[in-house]
Amino acid sequence: MSDSWTEPQFDRIALLTIDVQADTLDGQPFEIPGTSDALPRIAALCDAFRARSRPLVHVLRLYRPNGSNAELCRRGPLQAGQQFFLAGQPGRLIAPELLPLDAAEPDDDSLLKGRLQALGPAEWYSYKPRWGAFYGSGLEAHLQALGITTVVIAGCNYPNCVRATVYEASARDFRVVAITDGISNFTEHGWAELESIGINILSANDVIAGIDQT
Repeated sequence: MSDSWTEPQFDRIALLTIDVQADTLDGQPFEIPGTSDALPRIAALCDAFRARSRPLVHVLRLYRPNGSNAELCRRGPLQAGQQFFLAGQPGRLIAPELLPLDAAEPDDDSLLKGRLQALGPAEWYSYKPRWGAFYGSGLEAHLQALGITTVVIAGCNYPNCVRATVYEASARDFRVVAITDGISNFTEHGWAELESIGINILSANDVIAGIDQT
């Protein structure tokens, strides 16, 4: 359960979307069941944060074709010719429902060097080289510079990248919100696991209502 140390601070909050990329959607090469179904709630969060000028970071994967920057378990498939999240390819793109109109495509070279790419006054792309969004990236320093204390996490595939990002955020003393209806493969077992370490489990509408009150 939340207490004064873990409850969200809606006036110092940022949204992270995790791996909601074309290749993870229904019928695509790296389809993650439930990601397309979660899109409307994630999009509603993005619209709400954008409309209120609250920080919003779209975290994405970018693999070089030879797999040299991929996790060890994915290097073999990439070197064998499988194509997913490849730099320069359409499958790496964030689902358009989450982005502002006429959003620029990811600048792969810049992102692979660890730089965040601005999409608007309070919106960015960020590349992550491993499961969690904070590992080997500039995300922590970026959020700290903005005065953020609370991160809202939504996106693709709870057991892997979402879960790793939640734990990395908690380990850095961010207050964390996980979105029940905006994370694919998120189950009640996962909710219980996160609640046991002080993570707030809220719906997209709960978060939108929270930021509306600040």
